[in-house]
Amino acid sequence: MHIPPDTVSLDDYERRFHERVDAPIRAYISGAAADGVTQRDNRAAFDRVKLMPCALADFSNASARSMLLGEVLESPILIAPTAYHKLVYPAGELATAQAASLTRTWMTVSTQASTPLEEVARIGSAPVWFQLYFQPRWEDTLTLVRRAENAGYKALVLTIDATISGVRNIEQRAGFRLPPDVRPVNLDGMAPMPTFDARNGSPVFKGLLDNAPTWATLQALCRETRLPVVVKGLLNPLDVPRAIEAGAAGIIVSNHGGRTLDTVPATLDCLPGVVAAVNGAVPVLLDGGVRRGTDVFKAIALGASAVMIGQPVLHALAVGGMPGVAHMLTLLQTEFEIAMALMGCATLDAIDRSKVITAL
Repeated sequence: MHIPPDTVSLDDYERRFHERVDAPIRAYISGAAADGVTQRDNRAAFDRVKLMPCALADFSNASARSMLLGEVLESPILIAPTAYHKLVYPAGELATAQAASLTRTWMTVSTQASTPLEEVARIGSAPVWFQLYFQPRWEDTLTLVRRAENAGYKALVLTIDATISGVRNIEQRAGFRLPPDVRPVNLDGMAPMPTFDARNGSPVFKGLLDNAPTWATLQALCRETRLPVVVKGLLNPLDVPRAIEAGAAGIIVSNHGGRTLDTVPATLDCLPGVVAAVNGAVPVLLDGGVRRGTDVFKAIALGASAVMIGQPVLHALAVGGMPGVAHMLTLLQTEFEIAMALMGCATLDAIDRSKVITAL
């Protein structure tokens, strides 16, 4: 696939994605919950934060490297879990994993990947995490956990903010349906997830959530696995003590990209409160709205150890296949290092709250 020469930013990849991809798939990948307030605010929150550089720093030993969950992280940018990469490119998650390896980027593989989790783990050399949704049957959840352990995944990413699908009107209006050759292959043979008719209305409290996970379920998971469990989808500082007490090894401040519950705050606005509540007990990551290297810098300044990107990966995969994803990741990594250089920060430890202005 040819990457147009004027594709020089993540926004360019998104623009090309909308030009090339059919409307129903665009609606599924880029569509927001309800009116899209949260999705827009995720992006706007970064624009509200301003940078305050320091001059003439020593860059003789500059590095964007850090440690995360005991592993060396070359750049604080990870791939977030997104479903069904084969919707936009035939090789699907395998192409994404190859690009991740080329750029030394950690990838999080979705429960709803369109490629078996074992194949994705084998294809690359960079560390991989496995994103987990609790299944209706506990034994099915444990099957996924054991498969991830045996395949060499380094952590489990438990999504807690989508016990039920949100109201996705954009997707409904477009009439999105999975094509017959794309399915969540890792769930073959398992009990189906509860569903409801969001298009026409359907009772949600009629047994649909009888087996919804609780903090006790998280605790049981942490006891059952040898992998660190990172909780994804936490916004409220009041939930932090319960997550840590249950055994969470990390927290991802996330609102599902604004795709589940509309009008919750932007993740960047929630980040400082969660970081304060964590008080250094576990690493805190962020996703939602990251499109520039300066966004990565701002998130780290406000307390994140790293950020995750989701939609931009699918945009680049649709436009340029594996080379497109590798190019997009390289652009973002380079932008971040440029931001560090121009901000006078030679290491991640130098990036702190003093480098940003959050109110003017």
